[in-house]
Amino acid sequence: TPSAPSSSPARPSSPTGSASGTTTVPAPVGGHGSLAGGRPGSSAPVAGGGASGLSGTSSSIDFGVPGGREVALTFDDGPDPRWTPQVLALLAQHHARATFCEIGPNAQRYPYLVREITATGNRLCDHSVHHNEQQSREPYTYNVHEIVDAQQEIAAAAGPGAKLWYYRAPGGDFSPQIRSIAAEHGLRPLGWSVDANDWRRPGVKVIMRNIDKDLRPGSIILMHDGGGDRTQTIQALARLLDQLDARGYTYTFPMR
Repeated sequence: TPSAPSSSPARPSSPTGSASGTTTVPAPVGGHGSLAGGRPGSSAPVAGGGASGLSGTSSSIDFGVPGGREVALTFDDGPDPRWTPQVLALLAQHHARATFCEIGPNAQRYPYLVREITATGNRLCDHSVHHNEQQSREPYTYNVHEIVDAQQEIAAAAGPGAKLWYYRAPGGDFSPQIRSIAAEHGLRPLGWSVDANDWRRPGVKVIMRNIDKDLRPGSIILMHDGGGDRTQTIQALARLLDQLDARGYTYTFPMR
């Protein structure tokens, strides 16, 4: 995986870890694995118990949100000086809020964007240092580095009092060890249930179709504000927010 923040890959595969701690083989680079225990309506829980870490943080993976007609928007691989402000502007127009899963060095490079994210009522999520989609194959010390160093980089960029809520493994490549390290540092493992696949840049209509086929109350929607040209993402997000408003959805955060 390239170490330069600007070239961090933006190829999330579907979540490969389940809330029970089982792990499937990560999908090939550029491909998608199965939603192993992760799709709402499957036999696995949407969120739940699991081992606890710092301040009782659960190590189980959140794949959905409880409650009424709500969705949780999430954006990976930023912050980016071109795309993140456009995402924030659209969210503000619709009185929406979201969780931003950030690459540590990107946060270091653009601390003003991290502060803008928190100042506008959005949440921060740790998304590793190097965006290695095969992180679970690496040793313990490597996983600690990817999770904890990124957490420290993002926290430093955000400034005093800012909170990181979650850890999202690149490509959804969670293992029991990765989930445990995250929880030990106060970060709830964060999955998703709706994959826009916007990183592929398949066209706005396809992005919307990808979202619509799995969208339901309680969905966690995965999109991107970094990692490449996000023109299609911005256009799709504008349509999505209009659609969600028209259908009576409100915006929330994943469980904590």
